[in-house]
Amino acid sequence: MTLKNKNMTSIVGTYQNGHLKLDKDYSTKNPVKVLVTFLEEEEDETEKKLSLNDFSFSKSKKNLEKYKGSFADSVIDERRAAQ
Repeated sequence: MTLKNKNMTSIVGTYQNGHLKLDKDYSTKNPVKVLVTFLEEEEDETEKKLSLNDFSFSKSKKNLEKYKGSFADSVIDERRAAQ
């Protein structure tokens, strides 16, 4: 569908239970066509914070049981490879 119109106004709102509520009023004398776009909310990764409960010394120790190298050497190698 193609809509040709010189004027277009965007108003944010909320759709819930079959009803659309605009965040601000819009008045018009004549009926107007509207195009509704649904924006899916996503979790903001920057808002996710770590806590002490996210770390476990025992899990880290278990993961490294079979590791025979040096952690410091591994970090240095990783950084060199990234350059």
